[in-house]
Parts: sequence; C-alpha cells; structure tokens
Amino acid sequence: LRGPKGCRGYWGGPRGAASCAPTVGCQLCPPGSAAPVPPAELGQTLERMGQTLRDQLPATESGGRGWVPPGTHPDPRPPDEADVVVVGGGVVGWSVAYWLKVLEGPRRQHGMKVLVVERDPMYSRASTVLSVGGIRQQFSLRENIQMSRFSAGFLRDINEHLGVPNEPPIDIQFQPSGYLFLASPENAAELEATVQLQRDEGAQVTLLSPTQLKAKFPWINTEDVAVASYGLEDEGWFDPWSLLNAFRRKATSMGVRSCSGEVRAFVTSINHMMPPAPSSARIKYVHIYMPDSLEYQPVACAIVVNAAGAWAAKLLEADGLPRGLCQPPLPIQPRKRYVFSWHCHNGPGLSCPFLVDTSGAYFRRDGFAGNYLGGMSPPEVSSWDPLKSFTPLFFIRLPQFILFQEEEPDPSDLSVDHDYFQEQIWPRLARRVPAFESLRVRGSWAGYYDYNTFDRNGVLGPHPRLENMFLAAGFSGHGLQHAPAAGRAMAELLIKGRYETLDLRRLGWDRLVDGKPLEEHGVV
Repeated sequence: LRGPKGCRGYWGGPRGAASCAPTVGCQLCPPGSAAPVPPAELGQTLERMGQTLRDQLPATESGGRGWVPPGTHPDPRPPDEADVVVVGGGVVGWSVAYWLKVLEGPRRQHGMKVLVVERDPMYSRASTVLSVGGIRQQFSLRENIQMSRFSAGFLRDINEHLGVPNEPPIDIQFQPSGYLFLASPENAAELEATVQLQRDEGAQVTLLSPTQLKAKFPWINTEDVAVASYGLEDEGWFDPWSLLNAFRRKATSMGVRSCSGEVRAFVTSINHMMPPAPSSARIKYVHIYMPDSLEYQPVACAIVVNAAGAWAAKLLEADGLPRGLCQPPLPIQPRKRYVFSWHCHNGPGLSCPFLVDTSGAYFRRDGFAGNYLGGMSPPEVSSWDPLKSFTPLFFIRLPQFILFQEEEPDPSDLSVDHDYFQEQIWPRLARRVPAFESLRVRGSWAGYYDYNTFDRNGVLGPHPRLENMFLAAGFSGHGLQHAPAAGRAMAELLIKGRYETLDLRRLGWDRLVDGKPLEEHGVV
C-alpha cells in the first residue's frame, strides 16, 4: 500500500521521509504520522530481485555491468590502433567516417577500424551546431555548386542513407525556401554570370528585375538593387544538430568508434632520424590526450583525416610533426561570426526567403510567429576604391593592406558584441526592409567559421609531404551544407584512390603551393 502520487511516506520514497506532506491529502498517512516501513522480508526479496537483474545484464569492457546500446562502445578510452583516425567530430568528420563504412562494402562491414576524435564532446564551441543551418545552390565556384546539389539529394533521402533500424525516422526539420541574393549596379554583371554557371550545373535559379522583385516581395525596398537571383528548389534551412546526430548515430551503428580527447602530438617515420631530413614523412601514431588530464593514449594508425575545422591549421603545428614538412602553413583561421534573433510583428511572412543584401547582411525567418535570424560577416575590403581591383592573393602577399579590412571579432571566446548589431546590421536591415525599423532583439550567439584566408574554399585531399594525412577543412561557412558531399569525396579518395562521384581535385593542396586561389564570391 502507498499514498497518492506525491506522498513521501511510502515504500521506496525518499530516504528519511518522516511523513506525508500535509497538502497531499493522503488518507493512509495523516499529517505528522511516521512514514510506513516495509517489512524486512519484502526488503530482502527486492534486494534478491535486483541482484538477479544485475547478474543478467551484460558486462562492459571495463569489467563493470550495465546495459550497452547496440552499436555503441562504452569504453571512453581510445583503442590502441585504428585504420583511420578522423580528427574532428563535427558534421564533416562524421560524414567522412560514415562514407568510409558505406564504401567499405557489406562483406567488410566491421573490418575497417575508424576512430573519430572530438575534443568538445558537448559541442559548445562547434561550428556545426552554432550555424544557421542553410543550404543553397547559389555559389560562384563550380565545385561548390556540385557539392550543394549532391548534398540536397542526400538530405532529401536522408532516411534511406542515415536511418537506423528500430529507431525513429530522422527529421532534420527542413524548411524549403529559396535564397535571394541582391546585387547593386556595380555587381549586377557578376551575379548574372554566376547564375548562368549555376544553371549550367543544373541548379534552378531565376533572375529578377527590381520590378519583378517588388511584385514578388512587396516588403523589400528595391532602391539601389539592379538585379536579384532567387533559388527555386533545393534551398532552405534545417536543424544542424539533427544532421550531426544522424551521421553520428548511423556511423556508430556501422562500427565507427569515437572518443573524447584532443590530438596534441604525433609520432612520424622521421622523428628519430639524423639529418638530412627526407622530403616526406608518414604518421605512425597520434597521441590523444584525455579531457582535463595529462594522460594520453598513443593510437597506431594508417591514415589521419584532418577534419578539425577552425583548428585544422593548429593541428599541423602539433608536437612531433616536422616543421619543414608542414610548409606552407595551412591558411585556415577561426573567424567568429554572430547570429542574432529578433521579433517583428509586421515583418515578412511565410514567403520570406533567405535574403542576402547588397551590403552583406542576411536574414531568414525563424518559425511562423514573426521571428527572424540574421547576421553579417565583416566586409573583406573597405570601400576605398583603389583596393577594389586587387585580388585576395594581393592581400596575402602584401599583408600591410590588411589595415584596410574591417576588424575581425576576437576569436578567443564566443562572447557577443551587441553593438555590432545596433551599429552595423540593424541599419542595413531596416534600410532594406522598412518594417524592421521596429524590430526587437530577442537573443544572440556566436560561432566559428573555419575560414580559408586564401580563397574561402575547402581544402580537400592529401597533404603534399605528410603522406598519410588527408585534409577536409576550411569551408568558410558552408561546411555544414557540403558535409555529405565532402565526406563522400574523401572516402572515395581513401578507399579507391580517386574521386568518382564529384571531381574535386582543384580543391586540393596544390593551389595553395602554386598561389592560385579559386575565389568563392558567395560566402555569406
């Protein structure tokens, strides 16, 4: 017998409960009465039943007992060896791991040992989960358009790819909506040429004149807009966390191991060789340091995939890697970007696209109740006209001209500069959408771009001098949407020795060595 729910005086209630709460209205335990005590025989019976259940549970690798979900590995320590170590447990890293198991084939489903190492298991600073979750076809580089098209098809059929038997269907909360890029008279010709390239690659994109733009979106101020491009399909936004979890869950079910830790050191084939040093080296071990500990685990490996995102360049500075073989340095930096949310009761409705203004400010709706998300990256170059004709490579070779760039936010933490919204973003938004003059900011956060300062494109492929290190980083804000394609491409390269689905050879390291950037003009 026991009292109603909420009664503290029943068998199994909180230890030391003296009586029922007077407000519960228990008829068994009047206020002030002592809590009932179970008979000794019943307590012994319950203990025997509990021990029987514990004995029937499978033992863990550490010798303890506990239920282990299928496809998971209870030991948080990394294994002694792995065929492939993927450094970085963001969506790109998990995509690589997933595609490695897919391309391995059913006959070797558990043959290849793949280990994913993530230093931030809560993903509190991860670029993946701190993004706004957009996908679009509108890029200026052919390879980026192709990756977007592949990823759009992958997300459309995500349950066929990442569904796990006996688990609920995957819902990434995809919201289909076209991107709307606005161009000033100075940039109109460039946008029109870019749209033609997108159409050549099969993307459904239309051009809108100011009159057509106003007719379709009457809430837009079309002043200073010469032309706009609008995506008609395979564009929109989704929940980044859901996609990351789907990749991680599926890869784990296929036998991929993961651990929390940080790769801080390597052992290579030339660490103990006498001069002269050879022109290349192989990584033999990675040293994975446990969280909040000086302890590390050496893991023997055949291949290392650098998918460390904003910290990919830092990984190449780790102990044990020959400095001379890591040149030129990987031009990837963590760049902090703010995302602000606001409410505007009379703002754009359900037809609101993902709008990218001529000024670089962007926004999209967030749900259906007059809420919006948006932000803006600092302009690459100031409006000083003589600098407009120079390429990004000019700024790399003549760094003194960085003085003319708008100051980047300090990436040492993820604090938000609220003045940036008030002084830089809001005036641009209100000018383009007059209704936003009365908006109310509701919240904000900051995240990182793994920003490739060379040409703002991902670096995919083998390192030129570290023979068994491969790179998959530097996507400069579009890594989330390109993760399915980039992971597939990397897996093809590792298993088959060549790209098959998409030809991404131009995104390799050679362009960095040769000083030939592949500029992407569509970075938001």
